[in-house]
Amino acid sequence: MYLFDTDIISNLFKPKPNRKLVERIKRLDRAEQYIPTITVAEIVYGARKGPNTAKHLSNLEKVLLPHINVLDFDLRAAYIAGELRAELEIQGNPLSFTDIQIAAIAISNRLTLITGNTGHFNRIPALQLENWLI
Repeated sequence: MYLFDTDIISNLFKPKPNRKLVERIKRLDRAEQYIPTITVAEIVYGARKGPNTAKHLSNLEKVLLPHINVLDFDLRAAYIAGELRAELEIQGNPLSFTDIQIAAIAISNRLTLITGNTGHFNRIPALQLENWLI
């Protein structure tokens, strides 16, 4: 089962989304597809900042959310996030808190994170990670 990072979801809404990505997602059952609430927040944030707010929010509400499972940043993920954040900072290798939250949701739900930003996430050994854009 898979948790899609924000960059993957954004890619799907480009005028020409990554062909390999689209083909892989088409082969998945809905029960295997998840996004974190953090991604919803990032999409809303991006939509509100840009010139096509209504279009992006419509895509979120009418195209994406009815067809994918959404996972909350819950208590178990919060504990994992706190541990990850501390470990990374102690190592001198901090990561943005939104990325830590997304990683923690994936770890706590035993999901593989699908992202094009593997450089951000590969420093988390417990995280199963794949890049479907290459």
